Amino acid sequence: MVPQLSHQVTDSVATVVIRHPAKRNAMTTAMWRALPPLLDALARDPGVRALVLTGEGGTFCAGADISTLRDAPEEAPALAVAAEDALAAFPKPTVAAVRGHCVGGGVQLAAACDLRLAEEGALFGVTPARLGVVYPASSTRRLVSLVGPATAKYLLFTAELIDTARALRTGLVDEVLPEGVLDKRVAELTRVLVSRSQLTQAAAKEFAAGRTDRDAHWAAEARGSGDVAEGAAAFLERRPPRFTWSVSASG
Repeated sequence: MVPQLSHQVTDSVATVVIRHPAKRNAMTTAMWRALPPLLDALARDPGVRALVLTGEGGTFCAGADISTLRDAPEEAPALAVAAEDALAAFPKPTVAAVRGHCVGGGVQLAAACDLRLAEEGALFGVTPARLGVVYPASSTRRLVSLVGPATAKYLLFTAELIDTARALRTGLVDEVLPEGVLDKRVAELTRVLVSRSQLTQAAAKEFAAGRTDRDAHWAAEARGSGDVAEGAAAFLERRPPRFTWSVSASG
């Protein structure tokens, strides 16, 4: 199989699958390059309200495909950071569904998602110290924001793998599910996400990322959206809300 990223949209959820089973879903330079435009298209799709990133089969992503680094050794780190940044900037909720190995570039991608759910038995590691590679500053800051400086240093200094129990305890993942339950739980969670206000979610993503200069913008969006009135009406009428504001429509 040619290494690739595939995607499908079902019930307002886009699922992006990393497919490179011969290398435990390691990302080639072509795959890193393909992710930002794919995310841009999905962000503009009004039929997409949430996104799930996962790997084919029993592995999430084993990092970068080292064999392809020879094609663009200087460009490859920048491509990985650009893909990670595009995922972090995706304006709708994102969920990493992790099985098996989530290593190196796999952790970069998972950490760039809003939420991370893992199946028991998954293993996580940040391994540039094994190769003499400098882990990018933006990726390091994102890792520190999730797990704190001590755990981030442990992962970066040692390049050792940690299990799901430690990943959960340190904040690298949000939930750990028994084998066979991950897909069901991801479906449950995304059903909740797509039912909520995109306005609230989009503003929260920006604020959580440190965009504190956008209060006025989001206040104006809220005033013109109708979502607040709809949320209040739905609460009083004891029915599910029908929010109409969307990232795609707002531009």
